[in-house]
Amino acid sequence: MPTIFDLVNAKEIADYYENNPSNNIPYLGATLFPPKKQLGLDLSWIKGSKGLPVALMPSEFDAKATLRDRIGFKKIETEMPFFREAMRVGEKDRQELNRLLSSNLDSMTRTLIANIYDDITNLVNGANVQPERMIMQLLSTGKIKITANRQDFDYDYKMKSDHKEALAGNAVWSTADATPIEDIIRWQDTVEENTGVRPTKAILTRKTFGYLLKHPSIRLDMNPLGGQNIILTDAMLKQYLQDKLGISVAVYNKKYLAENGTSNSFYPDEYFTLIPDGTLGNTYYGTTPEESDLLTGQSNAEVSIVNTGVAITTVKEPHPVNVETIVSEIVMPSFETIDNIFIAQVN
Repeated sequence: MPTIFDLVNAKEIADYYENNPSNNIPYLGATLFPPKKQLGLDLSWIKGSKGLPVALMPSEFDAKATLRDRIGFKKIETEMPFFREAMRVGEKDRQELNRLLSSNLDSMTRTLIANIYDDITNLVNGANVQPERMIMQLLSTGKIKITANRQDFDYDYKMKSDHKEALAGNAVWSTADATPIEDIIRWQDTVEENTGVRPTKAILTRKTFGYLLKHPSIRLDMNPLGGQNIILTDAMLKQYLQDKLGISVAVYNKKYLAENGTSNSFYPDEYFTLIPDGTLGNTYYGTTPEESDLLTGQSNAEVSIVNTGVAITTVKEPHPVNVETIVSEIVMPSFETIDNIFIAQVN
């Protein structure tokens, strides 16, 4: 008869997680900052101050090439944060599992095992929350700040101050006097003038999208004779923004539960972020202590890796006889293209 150690182990849990179709749907941030693996926990990347190419220096024939300094580039270095949490199969669950195994009740056994695995995959899903939260903080503030469990992670990515703007007074998008289309064009122009790259995508929430849906200036532009009566749909507004400004918008309303149990949006209301085409950086995963020290195989621990760098570790406990499952990650996004975005607080 199999034991609890045979049924609850890192490999089986990882297989269960990866074969769940719902876990194959990536967050928005994961598509903009694809994952990469590296050794250790130090993160560094080269950031250019501008995206403009510098003309090649003229030269005489038979002369040595002029050496170019890497002016306008700087190396960003920091230490990536570490996240870890564990769950234990309780003695009650273990006793129930033993009873089902001895009774040869396979279907009920599989149900109980699935419930145990679902509890553990919730930890893996929680690990996926952290990089997405970081990415959306970067895309709405240019900074990362996470405070929980006596840990305070605070990273400033030194975003250009003239690529941020907070509207005020009658300029906020909830007022009829606002000019949201002119605002967006101005922000696109700012990025293009500074970097040579024109943003073609935007991120905002449903609430902020609603300001544009209701705004009289957009309605009248779409229908000068009957703008006040037009029934404007999401698809119509998205097509209008594509035709008028050349931007495609992502209305992003996904939420998560923070460490204190409060519900939060990954991307905040009242903000509007312009970004260029393509990837914006990478989500780097370092090697956790579990992966570094236990993956080679100790008698009481097993480790499997999912989602590029999330470690699932199961530890056999002889007294009381139990299995502790630990999920850990070292993760942080780089942001090489931070100079090519614009963040606006529109309300």
